[in-house]
Amino acid sequence: MFQKTLRKLTVLNSIVFLLIFIVFGGMLYGYIARQLFDDIDESMEEKVEAFRLVNGRPRLGGAQTPLFDSRILIFLQDVEGNVINPYPFPIEGISSEILTSLADGGSQWQTRKIQDHAYRLRTFPYSNQDNVLIKDRKEYRIKELLGVSIVDFEVTMLHRFLLVIVTGQIIGMTAIILAGYFLARRALVPIQAAWEKQYQFVADASHELRTPLTVIKSNAELLLRYPEHTIELETIRIRNVIRETIRMSKLVSTLLTLARADADEIEIQAVPVILNEVIQNVVEQFEPLVQMQKMKLKVDCSELISLVADKERLQQLFVILMDNAIKYTSEFGCISISCRKQSSQVVIKVIDTGIGIESKDLPYVFNRFFRADKVRTREKGGVGLGLAIAQWIVEKHCGKIWIKSEIGMGTEVYVSLPIEKS
Repeated sequence: MFQKTLRKLTVLNSIVFLLIFIVFGGMLYGYIARQLFDDIDESMEEKVEAFRLVNGRPRLGGAQTPLFDSRILIFLQDVEGNVINPYPFPIEGISSEILTSLADGGSQWQTRKIQDHAYRLRTFPYSNQDNVLIKDRKEYRIKELLGVSIVDFEVTMLHRFLLVIVTGQIIGMTAIILAGYFLARRALVPIQAAWEKQYQFVADASHELRTPLTVIKSNAELLLRYPEHTIELETIRIRNVIRETIRMSKLVSTLLTLARADADEIEIQAVPVILNEVIQNVVEQFEPLVQMQKMKLKVDCSELISLVADKERLQQLFVILMDNAIKYTSEFGCISISCRKQSSQVVIKVIDTGIGIESKDLPYVFNRFFRADKVRTREKGGVGLGLAIAQWIVEKHCGKIWIKSEIGMGTEVYVSLPIEKS
């Protein structure tokens, strides 16, 4: 599936970049062509506007520039369609045949290739009252002026520039395709990672749900096998069904929380909160369990700390951390909670003397359904979602959470939260 998507993205990226490249090359070519001919066109228009016939002779009215300009030539066309050279000498490179070919130039700028030369030309109407040219003892009544310029150099330069653009685009096509492939692969990396994560998530969730469902089904079948038994005789099986139902209910509720968190449907209700009160409430919840397992619980939060946060989510965070600490700490162990202000942050530490986590597992402890010791974790009722929710809560509060641990030496969980909401 991803290979097919990769090919499609590569083609799409290549087409887009190629079109941009072609459009840019066309615009650049058009701009250069315009710049090359603009000066010539402007000079031709100025010379045509200044042209006059005075007593049958051509003049540039009041202009200091001589009539003859090697760059720009002006020819006359009479009412009968004849093209006349007004200069007293023939123009090299422009024969009478070429003049006849240029006569139908029209009133729009044109660039024509005639014989071995390129010509820039345009006709202009001549409306001056004195419109008679006398040449070779003949009179010609002038109707139009024909502006002509030989633009061999400009056309050659444009052809070379076009060749450079086309060559560059042909060479660039390879680079564009490679770039399109590279960008497509880069774009697919997070998508593929999300897909694999989602696939793993569904597989793990299905596995975790399958266990309680199997237990419920097997116990229910055993109940049906002995319909004459009383509730008292089947207490163990009923207890198993209830226990697994509660476990499955918690799992579904946790999955729903994570799904809503991923969809950004859960909003943080940030209000001023006294952190010491939140921690104290959580500690009071777990004190009976701590006493039953003969553990020591130390709380060092003497400094009054107030921050802007969601009180319920903070309580959920500390419940998860305390639950993990107690779950993986053996009898007569020790758990300590401390909080300190550090600049604009508050740092909370939850330290236990439990079994610890191997260094190879530390990078994955916040992954959903990850459990370092799956057998022991399942026995203790864990599914590997607690720390994933804890990380989400901390990140929603613009904080950080990290863990330090050594196998057999206990675990230290650090939470850093901003005192003021950012």
